Amino acid sequence: MELENITTTVTEFVLLGLTQSHKLQYCLYVIFFLIYVITWLLNFTIIATVAMDQQLHTPMYFLLANLAFLDISDSSVNTPKLLSGLLSQHTVISFRECFLQMFFFHFIAGAMAFLLVGMTVDRYVAICEPLRYLSIMNWNMCMGLVAAAWFGGFLHSIIQIGFLLQLPFCGPNVLDNFYCDVPQVIKLACTDTRMAEMQMVFNNGGVLITLFVILIISYIAILLKIRTCITEGKRKALSTCGTQVTVVSLIFIPCIFTYAQPYKKYPRDKVASIVYTVITPMLNPMIYTLRNTEMKKAIRRILGKILLSAGIQKPAQTVDPKTGVSTR
Repeated sequence: MELENITTTVTEFVLLGLTQSHKLQYCLYVIFFLIYVITWLLNFTIIATVAMDQQLHTPMYFLLANLAFLDISDSSVNTPKLLSGLLSQHTVISFRECFLQMFFFHFIAGAMAFLLVGMTVDRYVAICEPLRYLSIMNWNMCMGLVAAAWFGGFLHSIIQIGFLLQLPFCGPNVLDNFYCDVPQVIKLACTDTRMAEMQMVFNNGGVLITLFVILIISYIAILLKIRTCITEGKRKALSTCGTQVTVVSLIFIPCIFTYAQPYKKYPRDKVASIVYTVITPMLNPMIYTLRNTEMKKAIRRILGKILLSAGIQKPAQTVDPKTGVSTR
């Protein structure tokens, strides 16, 4: 029988979510809701502090503020759907909304991956070429790095969605996940998906592996340079680089396992998705920014100004009509 005679176009997808256990769903809802709120508070604090404090108007903090904005955006693409799914048996998402979710997720995540490389370039120049830092990392360079990161993320995502939109979807329409993602959606296509999967592996896996290798090589070069310099901040710099490598690994390694091979259903898939869609947007500000002494001082200065301006003003003087004595 001809395929077109037995198929109908899919108009929506059903997301099964994380778990079907009601008790576990409510517990996970509270945990992930708190993580989402903390992610917003931490990253918004970083953006506001960098914008308000003149001393932080430097290339490094400009890049960190952009990373904070990407963290907020990244967590806001999938986490609301995760939370709503935990309050219901399953969630229905329209075909258009599903593809928009995939586009923005890969757009923002791709921009974040490229920006992390740009931030490593900034740190490499600061440590290896300190005397030429301001001349190399000028505002044109910073704007160029950010623009390149956003363009790289957009190009990565639009090419991928363009390939997906060429596939026919006629059923089934059930996704065993809490959000729409490329590997699972490809498997629902009513055609041979081997070429589409190879394209995904090349576009996602190839880019991720390349960027991860560049980041690791950059951090190794930075660490080797730090070892040759005897400074008071040597131990602190080593600690900072070590924690940043940990966060980068948490972002890239689960993604590589997910996207660098044709999709096969594994129990760890949902755990990996939680790590790079929910957890790392909260960890990034903690590791990259809030451990920074200058940033903590700036936050205290801003809070001090806010508390000072919102402080209780002295009550106006009044005069007692009977005694003529001024009172407060």
